[in-house]
Amino acid sequence: MWWVTTQKNGASALGLQRVLGLKSYETAWTWLHKLRRAMVRPGRDLLTDRVEVDECYVGGLEEGLPGRLNLEKALIVVAAQENGPGIGRIRMRQIVDASAESLVPFVQDSVEPGSVIHTDGWLGYLPLERSGYQHDVTFLRGKKKTPSKLMPRVHRVISLLKRWLMGTHQGAVSHKHLDYYLDEFTFRFNRRRSKSRGKLFFRLVQQAVAVE
Repeated sequence: MWWVTTQKNGASALGLQRVLGLKSYETAWTWLHKLRRAMVRPGRDLLTDRVEVDECYVGGLEEGLPGRLNLEKALIVVAAQENGPGIGRIRMRQIVDASAESLVPFVQDSVEPGSVIHTDGWLGYLPLERSGYQHDVTFLRGKKKTPSKLMPRVHRVISLLKRWLMGTHQGAVSHKHLDYYLDEFTFRFNRRRSKSRGKLFFRLVQQAVAVE
């Protein structure tokens, strides 16, 4: 567990197998999987104030199908809390589609009611105001600036996530287990400013005790 928390860029099952001298890759993968389950604290605090939310695709590529039409990729939604010009805490989840039925529950589970939710003009976000949120919409079509400039925090998080999945895990993450990898990325990102690896270890031990 200490080795997992001290890996700045995340831990892979292959790396854990090598460090512990395990004969079975599956054993190392199972141990890591259980630790990832423990990285989400039940009843964790909601994001507040201003929060950028957007969806993206990660994973495989089906040639010729861009964006929301690409069925070979996994669709996720990401929320990034504004912290002045920087990024505060984040949340993310795999979703089945970009409908309001998928997007609004994610926001409700992740963000304090009354907060300002900043999104693009996608129709799936329109019911947010009826759900107790202030909705700040930026219509991207026709804008000279790119989405990464208009919603910089959430797009920065998405870029870092994709780089992490490809770098640490070589993109070899199944849709079935993707949420656990998202939990690990969130755990590490939200504690990125911690100067003590020991605090990360202690927090993970605390949360692991609560996971069956």
